[in-house]
Amino acid sequence: MKKIAVVTGSSSGFGLHTTIALAKTGFHVIATMRNSNKAKLFQTITTDQVVLNRIEVFQLDVTNEQSIEAFRHKIDSLERLDVLVNNAGIAIGGFVEQISIEAYRKQFETNVFGLMAVTKSVLPKLREQKNGKIINLSSISGKVGFPGLSPYVSSKHAIEGYSESLRLEMRPYGVQVALVEPGSFQTNIWSSGMAIEGTYDSNSPYYTYMNQLTTTLDAGKKNHEDPRLVADLICKIASMKRVKNLRYPIGKGVSLQFKLKHLLSWQQWEKIVIRTIFKK
Repeated sequence: MKKIAVVTGSSSGFGLHTTIALAKTGFHVIATMRNSNKAKLFQTITTDQVVLNRIEVFQLDVTNEQSIEAFRHKIDSLERLDVLVNNAGIAIGGFVEQISIEAYRKQFETNVFGLMAVTKSVLPKLREQKNGKIINLSSISGKVGFPGLSPYVSSKHAIEGYSESLRLEMRPYGVQVALVEPGSFQTNIWSSGMAIEGTYDSNSPYYTYMNQLTTTLDAGKKNHEDPRLVADLICKIASMKRVKNLRYPIGKGVSLQFKLKHLLSWQQWEKIVIRTIFKK
């Protein structure tokens, strides 16, 4: 019997490459995306018709109740489900004083509540079949806070806590939960996809800091890694008989940053972050 995987946010970044990678390993992949017209993007990654035939596009807006309900019916119609990859996400940045509460709500609607809604839709089937994996895309930002990125950072911190509880709840039912925590990779979310809230012209008290932050982020883009590395890790987790760990950090220096934050005093850690980003 063929294995079935669901990938949310499959039209770009990690979701796009994960969909292709899973299909290459033999999964039938239900590739969800808000705009199903973007399905043609899969053909820009591979021309292998066998792989493309294993991809089934399904329109899904994780923030829309009717769309979630249609997705729930789709899951109920399946004979089985082996893997859910929660990848759909957006990124909002800016300094806290200038970010509206509505912007925070928008961030959480997709990254947190959307992920929860999708997860709730598949849990009955996974629990009843006493098997399956849920892989949630977190980030280095799920463990490390950065200035100018509080909406995104706080949403990823929420995913970390949610996933930890979910793993403990579902383990008695044979459902395994894992977090993938990438550092900086070549995805739209770090190039053209981040929405900056607030005005940071020369009259803004955050003008200088925003320029320094933007300069630091732009300078780091040349070191961003290939998103296919994350896709390969997700495929590896999806194929594990037993997912031993909850967290799977990936990317240059990510594990080291996690260790340093744990080992150093807050004063030491804070000084490193400020000096690195603001050059002070």
